[in-house]
Amino acid sequence: MTASVLIVDDEKEIADLIALYLQNEGYTTYKFYNASDALECVGSNSIDLAVLDVMLPDMDGFSLLRKIREKYFFPIIMLTARVEDMDKITGLSLGADDYITKPFNPVELVVRVKTQLRRYRQYNKGADTEIDRHRIDIRGLSVDRESHKCWLFEKELNLTPMEFSILWYLCENQGKVVPTEELFEKVWGEKYLDSNNTVMTHIARLREKMREPARKPKYIKTVWGVGYTIE
Repeated sequence: MTASVLIVDDEKEIADLIALYLQNEGYTTYKFYNASDALECVGSNSIDLAVLDVMLPDMDGFSLLRKIREKYFFPIIMLTARVEDMDKITGLSLGADDYITKPFNPVELVVRVKTQLRRYRQYNKGADTEIDRHRIDIRGLSVDRESHKCWLFEKELNLTPMEFSILWYLCENQGKVVPTEELFEKVWGEKYLDSNNTVMTHIARLREKMREPARKPKYIKTVWGVGYTIE
C-alpha cells in the first residue's frame, strides 16, 4: 500500500534528496520548505508519516511537531543538525517517534521510514491471528491493539504510535519486569546503547498523558537499574 510522506526542511537540496529517495521506493511525497505550508498540507491531505527539520524559517520544528500532535498521531521523524541530547529529548517528549542527526545517510532514513510505517500499520490492523489478544484491560486502563486506541477510565488517551507500542508491550507482559534494553529493542527494533535515554523519555511522556505522578505511579512503575513493569 502506497504511503504519503510529508517532508519539511528549509534546505532545498536536503528536502529534494529525501523526496527522491522516498519516491524511488514508491512513496507519495509532499515537500515544503517552511512550517506554514506544511501545516496547511496536513489539514487538507492524508499523511502517513512526516519528516521534520528542527530549524525552519517561520517556526521551529518542535513547535510544528507540537501543532501536528494536537490533532494527528501518524509517525514523525525529526531531523536535527545539532547533536545535543536535549534536542533529542525535547523532540521525543513532544511526541516524535524517531530522530536522525545531520548529516545522514539517505538510505538509513528510508529504512527508518519503513520501520515506522510498518509498526504503525501493524498496530492499526490488529492481531495477525485469531489467537492473538487484541485488547487488554488493567484496573481501568484499556488498550485495544485492533483499533490502536487506549482508554483510561473510559477517557481516550491520544497516544503516538510509539507510545502505544510501549504501553501495549508492557501490558502484554503484565506482572513481569521488562528490562529497558528489551523494551527498546522490541519496540524500536534496534540495538540498545547504554547511553540511550529514549525509553525513559517516552515513559515520562506516557505518564504525563495518563496523569500519573512520577514518584508514585499507579500503572507504569520503574524498577531502578532494571526496567519497567505494569503490575
